[in-house]
Amino acid sequence: MSGEAAFIESLRALAHHPAARSLDDDAAVLEVGAETLVLTHDMLVEGVHYLPAQSRADVAWKLVATNLSDLAAKGAEPLGVLLGYMFGEGEEDFLSGLAEVLDHYGVPLLGGDTVSGGPPQALGLTAIGRATHCPVPSRSGARPGDTLWVTGALGQAMLGFEALRDGTAGDTGAYVRPMARLAEGQALAPLVSAMMDVSDGLLLDAWRMAEASAVSLAIDGAGVPVAVAEPRRLDALRWGDDYELLFTLPDGVEPPVAATRIGRAEPRGFVPLFLDGAPIANRAGLGWEH
Repeated sequence: MSGEAAFIESLRALAHHPAARSLDDDAAVLEVGAETLVLTHDMLVEGVHYLPAQSRADVAWKLVATNLSDLAAKGAEPLGVLLGYMFGEGEEDFLSGLAEVLDHYGVPLLGGDTVSGGPPQALGLTAIGRATHCPVPSRSGARPGDTLWVTGALGQAMLGFEALRDGTAGDTGAYVRPMARLAEGQALAPLVSAMMDVSDGLLLDAWRMAEASAVSLAIDGAGVPVAVAEPRRLDALRWGDDYELLFTLPDGVEPPVAATRIGRAEPRGFVPLFLDGAPIANRAGLGWEH
């Protein structure tokens, strides 16, 4: 184990508070009096998470929406955000996009910090939410017999990125301005046994859910809704940046939102993941990892 996974594993020894959930989730869940807060922090780095030539208004949108997506996976209602901004270029465009996305979601800016540096530019955002249902969904609740579901269609962000990178015709919206599934997350929270957003690729994120829940997830790859031509189906399952919701439900429970059943949780076998019946024993290449 190396890179991001190894670093996070080392951080687990420092994350003693129950709110950290042993770093198995993308958000902390903190009980404060009668309220339960959900807190998350994500970063975007120029040249890694967005192209240097991209509109800074779109970068601002993506920074906020990706953090709100983590709140969506917890069924949380956003309360506000804190911005960490590194000066680079396009400040006016960034502010315009920031105002637009905050207005779209009805989320206030509560504060933050600014620094000089770069290139590359690095941006951070902390999103604060209020749980709308307790217990707050986690990645670790899937149980054998549960059904596995996903909202939306995967691969749209991949196609958008390629069109933007190559300067070709195509809809770039899903990549530059992803949508956080907040309403869907709040509707699902009372029903799901496990839930997370698909940010790093369906297969890698399903692997993470299976590991956290100590089950095996069997995925019907052909049944996953994709927005790409059939020869690129596997690419869509690995690419990420979709920000759809991946969740499990007890058998017989139907989701109250538009979603597709793509598999099932099984007792933990010798691997965490099965794709079309084939065991996947190694997470390498399943999705985006730093």
